Amino acid sequence: MIQDNIRTIYSEIDQICRRIHRNSEDVVVIGVTKTVEFDRIQEAIDAGIKHIAENRVQEAWRKFPQLLAQNPQVKTHLIGHLQTNKVKDVIKGCSLIHSVDSLKLAQEIEKQALKIGNPVEVLVQFNTAHEEQKFGAESQEAFGLIESISQLTLVHVKGLMCMAPYDAPEGLVRKTFSDLRGIRDGLKARFAGHPRVEMSILSMGMSDDYRIAVEEGSTMVRIGRAIFNEG
Repeated sequence: MIQDNIRTIYSEIDQICRRIHRNSEDVVVIGVTKTVEFDRIQEAIDAGIKHIAENRVQEAWRKFPQLLAQNPQVKTHLIGHLQTNKVKDVIKGCSLIHSVDSLKLAQEIEKQALKIGNPVEVLVQFNTAHEEQKFGAESQEAFGLIESISQLTLVHVKGLMCMAPYDAPEGLVRKTFSDLRGIRDGLKARFAGHPRVEMSILSMGMSDDYRIAVEEGSTMVRIGRAIFNEG
């Protein structure tokens, strides 16, 4: 079933990209492994998933070391809210942090990165849904926040991330994604040529809305239930 789910997801992404004249190879499918145990994650990897993600730091470090030992080619992502006191654990074995939403957090990542002497790749999360319960910087902070983070030496901004509202009308979901793309476009122009600000990644879309996200330019979709649910 997992293999069939993955085949369906890739097929849908390919069809969407053909229709809107995108290259489907530019869209990375991240398997979100929240509540999923090792054997089923391994099944997904065997079926072609090359990126896995966790929401919580504790779960990431329960699963990632064993999975990476068996699958060193896999990239690991943290997509949930990150507290500053957990940064030192995250940067040791995470390919990309999706949820940097403040200068304070970026500064803590810089502090811990300096200790190990390695750069850390991050995405900056924006709350383009404008929901009080969601994490993420506000859209109007974009240029100032990225300007401040760009001054850090070991924090490399690879792009942006957002989450659409749950159970929202398609128009609102689409606007959430298109607004993030607009922010990215502005930042890409502003920071063109900057060695630590790249803006190549838009992490948008989950199981219910990844199709809309791909239409709006997502380059990373974070999919859990649509991969791992058996029903």
